[in-house]
Amino acid sequence: MIVNGKRVNKKALRQEIPPKSTPKSTAKHKIARSRLRVAARVGMPTRGWLFAGTQVFPVALGRAGIRHDKREGDGATPAGLWHPRELRYRADHGPRPATLLPVRRTRPEDGWCDEPMDGRYNRAVRLPLKASHEEMWRDDGLYDLVIVLDHNARPRRARRGSAVFLHLARPGFEPTAGCIAFRRADLRRLLKALSPRTAIVVGQP
Repeated sequence: MIVNGKRVNKKALRQEIPPKSTPKSTAKHKIARSRLRVAARVGMPTRGWLFAGTQVFPVALGRAGIRHDKREGDGATPAGLWHPRELRYRADHGPRPATLLPVRRTRPEDGWCDEPMDGRYNRAVRLPLKASHEEMWRDDGLYDLVIVLDHNARPRRARRGSAVFLHLARPGFEPTAGCIAFRRADLRRLLKALSPRTAIVVGQP
């Protein structure tokens, strides 16, 4: 190439031109690949915070607070490192949320087995079911948005807890039975960034 009557070394010219900058990851993709943290408030074991990068969300915790030694029916939110597996939502109570998680519509016949001696313990089931279970189609709206976690999933151990979800909170952030509960707007906002690769650290690791 000739510039102003002089031959220019193309290779040298290319080296002088700064490479195009790659776009920075959006906040939601950073969260999707990062670790979120859930901690109880000081002096308030049934209330806490979820920390997601620069965002902080108030949450309700189990009536027994956060515990490492989770047992079926103890009302504790299990401490540990968990991952979101899928979202279930009530299509009759709102539009499908934006999320990177697999999504399923909740149906009236959906349930979740919480009978430790049953082979379907801590698994989704179809109702009616004789074994003890939770109904996923609830009248109180708490399960309008439900994120299923991988707690006690692989391997599943009897009596180590079942149906530990992220879901909607009761008014006043009343304690849960062991889940982590959010305001509706906050959970919808968080869902946009969650993926199966997101790690959620509950309590002290």
